[in-house]
Amino acid sequence: MTQSEKVAFVIQTLEALYPETPIPLDHKDPYTLLIAVLLSAQSTDARVNTITPLLFEKADNPYDMLKLSVEQIREIIKPVGLSPMKSKGIYGLSKILVEQYNGSVPQSFEALEALPAVGHKTASVVMAQAFGVPAFPVDTHIHRLMYRWGLSTGKNVVQTERDAKRLFPQDKWNDLHLQIIFYGREYSPARGWDREKDIITKTIGRAEFRKTP
Repeated sequence: MTQSEKVAFVIQTLEALYPETPIPLDHKDPYTLLIAVLLSAQSTDARVNTITPLLFEKADNPYDMLKLSVEQIREIIKPVGLSPMKSKGIYGLSKILVEQYNGSVPQSFEALEALPAVGHKTASVVMAQAFGVPAFPVDTHIHRLMYRWGLSTGKNVVQTERDAKRLFPQDKWNDLHLQIIFYGREYSPARGWDREKDIITKTIGRAEFRKTP
């Protein structure tokens, strides 16, 4: 199978499995999505979705968030982990949004990545899912599967993102980002992996991953 055939197979299989790509983090606008994505670092979407309603009940916009102290934010978000850094980031970015952007989330990678606690992946998710700008944020699932499928060297997420953008059509990036995550969770997890169930890796993956136990 050529590389272009592999890419076509991945797209075809994922579109058949996941014709709809709902955003797994509960939110209602760019600001609440930004906060939810920030909270999801080294946590799970399910856990974040249990905490954000508690936080957003008190503050679902940057103006109200500034009425809370960093300590109050930290106490609410503590279950998602890394709460000292995340609480400072949430307060700090909310202050910048109010002072520099009239309370709105900026629609550029550069502006987003300049916000406290917002890295490239978080900015990419917001740009893709809130504003519809083509992006390919790479999480652990995408990083793992691009390597298993032989579509990237897997050395680091920067290389994986570069390879994904090079191989997949730009108009597919935003859907593929979520489809690959869904597939990784359901069919190709890091642990408890059933190779027979993982049709994509079984068909196009690297030799060491195609072998059955």
